[in-house]
Amino acid sequence: MGRISIAYIHEGKWPPGSVDIHIIEKSLRKAVFAAILLIPIACIFLSLKEISATLILWRLQLSGLLLSESVIIMPAFGVQLETHYTSGRIIRRFIPAGEILKPVLLECVTPVTCYWSLSLLVRGKEELVLVFKELHPPMKMLLPVWKALCASIDNKEGPDTCGEGEDG
Repeated sequence: MGRISIAYIHEGKWPPGSVDIHIIEKSLRKAVFAAILLIPIACIFLSLKEISATLILWRLQLSGLLLSESVIIMPAFGVQLETHYTSGRIIRRFIPAGEILKPVLLECVTPVTCYWSLSLLVRGKEELVLVFKELHPPMKMLLPVWKALCASIDNKEGPDTCGEGEDG
């Protein structure tokens, strides 16, 4: 399986401590290239079967191709997690600041692959809340988001609640 090309964007236009936005974007170059090659072939095949190519193109547009996932940190209010799709659909999840216990970096190991995941330990929930549900960004992209989440929790609970080591 090929590596997905993704980019990290940090928008920090606002005063420190107000709003912190972290965006992980997926490159659509491979998808566009595949579409350029496959759509004409599919149209020819479908014209032989008398199925509307417009219907197929519409379904492709509505399919859940992921565009980006973002984390909006508002220390006074909480964290908003957003998932943007190419169809224009946006899924938003808001977690109030008082419910976030700790952000956690986890190494996820499957029989096929190994990747890092950023999750939130939330009061009252049995399972961890994944910050990036669909993309699996590398550690170098997760680390600044984790540090920003830790800083927002440190501001309300005191120093070093997300320390990398408990002994020092």
